[in-house]
Amino acid sequence: MNKAFVKETEDDDDDEAPGLPPLPAGARNYITPAGYARLRAELMQLLDVERPKMVETVSWAAKNGDRSENGDYLYGKKRLREIDRRIRFLTKRLDIAEIADPALHHGHTQVFFGATVTYARADGSAQTITIKGIDEADSLRGEVSWVAPIARALLKAQEGDEVQLVTPAGVERIEVLEVRYPAP
Repeated sequence: MNKAFVKETEDDDDDEAPGLPPLPAGARNYITPAGYARLRAELMQLLDVERPKMVETVSWAAKNGDRSENGDYLYGKKRLREIDRRIRFLTKRLDIAEIADPALHHGHTQVFFGATVTYARADGSAQTITIKGIDEADSLRGEVSWVAPIARALLKAQEGDEVQLVTPAGVERIEVLEVRYPAP
């Protein structure tokens, strides 16, 4: 059956944002205050600016007659679906978000959510990562999700501890060199 004749429902499985993993079953959606503010700002931008503008464009295009060959109308409807899907995704994620302020651990040497950890690999190379929420982690900036294998291995370790990281190549031993938290 043609996709045009399939009714979209609120419970579609495609509400997940592309590139973002679903939350593990029963897991909490931890997020930093800054990450929560970014997601909330994106939601407000979609609701207050982008969606009304697109509705206006689609409404104007619909008044122009033949909708089957009207690019503004077809693109506008597609873009509205994308905006609505993102709004549903952000609303669901913000509803279940648990804000965890890493500044509360400032001065501690144990690894918790929000920590910036420098660790040494067996070959002597050092790497620094920051443990963030699933919706805010950006690997290009050295941020990993708290459910990532490296984060799971480091959580609750202290400076000077050696932990085992299970990788596809086998078990690797890494040493925690430094743990930092943002100042309150």
